[in-house]
Amino acid sequence: MQKVKITVLKTTFQEDLAKEYGVEGLSTCPFHKAGQTYLADYAKPESFCDEAWKAIYQYVFALAHGADKTTFYFNDWIKTPGVAICSCNDGLRPVIFKLEATDIENKN
Repeated sequence: MQKVKITVLKTTFQEDLAKEYGVEGLSTCPFHKAGQTYLADYAKPESFCDEAWKAIYQYVFALAHGADKTTFYFNDWIKTPGVAICSCNDGLRPVIFKLEATDIENKN
């Protein structure tokens, strides 16, 4: 099993939806900032949002175990093998992540 590099590409904020449904003062995600990176395999990285991890875990797990373009993406999603672009499941302030397979072996 290899490590997967997780990069925060952007944090977003759905202002119109937040005005209608969010609590007063809601803003972008307090856990993640664009440019942050993490290495992961089967375990959630330290200081990573629990809800975001639940949303992207299956993609991290697949990439860590060698999923490639033909078995993982069915040639209709991402053009670069070993990469996935995912988001957390927060509908008001989703965070967009880039997941990349690496050659870094998991030592555990």
